[in-house]
Amino acid sequence: MFFQKKFGLFPLLLNSCYISLHHISPKFQLLSTLPRWNTSTNNVTITNPVLLLMEQCSSMAELKQIQAHMTRKGLIFHVFPVSRIIAFCALSNYGDMSYARLVFDFIPNPNVYICNTMIRGYSKADRPLMGISLFCKMVKEKVEMDERSFVFALKGIGKISGIGWGRGVHCRICKVGFDSSVLVQNGLLQFYADSGCLSCAHQVFDESPMKDVVTWTAMIGGYVQRNDPDEALMLFEMMIMSSETVPNEITMITVLSACTLKGYLNLGRRMHCFIEKFNVSHTLNLMNALLDMYVKCGCLTTARRIFEEMEGKDVFSWTSMVNGYAKHGDLEMAWKFFHEMPVKNVVSWNAMIAGCARNNQPKEALELFQDMLKGGLIPIEATLVPVLSACAQSGCLELGKWIHEHFLYQKQIEFSASLGNALIDMYAKCGRIDIAEQLYNDMPNRDLVSWNSMIVGYADHGNANKALILFDKMKDQGIKPDDITFIGILSACSHAGLVAEGQKHFSSMQPTFGLEPKSEHYACMIDLLGRVGLIREAYDMIGNMTMEPDEAAWGALLNACRMHGYADLGKIAADKLINLNPEDSGTYVLLANLCSKEKRWADVRNVRSMMRHKGVKKTPGHSFIEVEGDYHEFSAANDSHPRSKDIYKILNEIYAISFLEGAASSYQSIHCFEKDDTIPFNG
Repeated sequence: MFFQKKFGLFPLLLNSCYISLHHISPKFQLLSTLPRWNTSTNNVTITNPVLLLMEQCSSMAELKQIQAHMTRKGLIFHVFPVSRIIAFCALSNYGDMSYARLVFDFIPNPNVYICNTMIRGYSKADRPLMGISLFCKMVKEKVEMDERSFVFALKGIGKISGIGWGRGVHCRICKVGFDSSVLVQNGLLQFYADSGCLSCAHQVFDESPMKDVVTWTAMIGGYVQRNDPDEALMLFEMMIMSSETVPNEITMITVLSACTLKGYLNLGRRMHCFIEKFNVSHTLNLMNALLDMYVKCGCLTTARRIFEEMEGKDVFSWTSMVNGYAKHGDLEMAWKFFHEMPVKNVVSWNAMIAGCARNNQPKEALELFQDMLKGGLIPIEATLVPVLSACAQSGCLELGKWIHEHFLYQKQIEFSASLGNALIDMYAKCGRIDIAEQLYNDMPNRDLVSWNSMIVGYADHGNANKALILFDKMKDQGIKPDDITFIGILSACSHAGLVAEGQKHFSSMQPTFGLEPKSEHYACMIDLLGRVGLIREAYDMIGNMTMEPDEAAWGALLNACRMHGYADLGKIAADKLINLNPEDSGTYVLLANLCSKEKRWADVRNVRSMMRHKGVKKTPGHSFIEVEGDYHEFSAANDSHPRSKDIYKILNEIYAISFLEGAASSYQSIHCFEKDDTIPFNG
């Protein structure tokens, strides 16, 4: 029988690792704080010097030395010394589960503590099936169990998502009479909550005769894990109002996570007050959760105050501040915290890279990525998504292709929908719509972002028919479009001049899909009408907007006026734009080009005078390209590039060819300003 072995070869196994006691490391002569693996002996008084050494063990080599000495002294034939050997091997971070099993198999009658330790050890070592098998043998051979036997078995079953097995253990618990144990009930509740079976978890919760803080926290945490913060917060209110249970650190961390999901700052502040009211210990984990809540709810002032008052900070604390400032567009402060971090991990780098990519600083994002790789850090999915976005913004096709081939083709990082979407966007914006299309077709699992990325990609490349066909397929598969989908569709119609098609889709947004058109959709429609010369209709569209027209709407109208020579209406649009943003030099340049095209030179001079009066200078044209793996940055009127003479020589040849082809009007607009004018040709 499984639990009826004789000692047999057990002493031989132990004698095989015999080493004299004087070979043991000198540090064992001193006692220190108990390691995590032996907290179960906190209430046990140990006087035997060899067993005292056992409690201080910190490696398998030292364990074998002590085990050999136990053999010499005859301690190995007693249950408690053997249980300490197994506990170290199974539970210590320095242990060896295979060696624990080797020792366990030679114990003639292992008690329930030893069996529980083995089950728990297998779960810790990510070998839960071995622990479950051991538990099943205990049931089969009717070994007497205690509360922890079921708790450890449920933890192992939870690791393999074995909801059926968990229900079987639940039945066994009821059969042997442990269903009234708070410890077992909490284990069951935690198992069901972690498995996503909240109805079963709530049933266990409701039937619990006694609810302690662990019971409440497990139930609250179950709802947070399933993104149901409202139910979690309601349970917390019930806990406070209907019981004498006082929340602990874990409870408050869980509740703060619910507040973060909701994004309700006032609610988070209320939970902060509860922490002070119940005098919850200000552990590092709790303060980090509080810091994270304030950051993600947008209250960086309070977050920084908490950060500065924290007695201890870890990499999570610093990264929260970097992430918070980066997400809110304050890259100067984000850089400050990033540079001051004493230790950085991959998440810290991700936060700074994503911040640069999100705030239109692709060059800085890519430089950070290169520095991260040079530092020996291995990127993860959350690294590559913003890096690919930076590649898309800056046109760095070669780097994007290298990331694709190095990390995904070679399977260093698992392909996901997020990475697939980022790659589609990158290839489309870098001009390789063919590769983007192939990636899209090969994706096993597509989400809404996948469809949108491909539709927008087709629109940007002028493939209106493909965009519209894909849109129809999307609807046929029951996928509901969102705001971004319609921006892509309306842009596609605009590029192709499909007025009737664009009007049809615009009109269907609210009645068919329940989407209220936003300013971006109106801007797309104004651009569509303006491109085909329907300037008055575009102007009327602005008048029909359900919100105040923004820069995008007036900018689309001004551009249409420039294209079709509507100088008077263009001046109206320009005046609106100047009122909205008087510092935007692009508005003045567009108006100047429009007036020069209509040979209204007096108006051109007026625009120049207006710019000088307001102190507006044209933002120099800027480009950032990659050639054979090297990055080149260019700015208008800047000759710092080592090959600038060759570049300007070719550029002048292009201008000359353009002039010979009949671009006399453009040539005139170049020379309508003085040489030192602040409005250079917008060419």
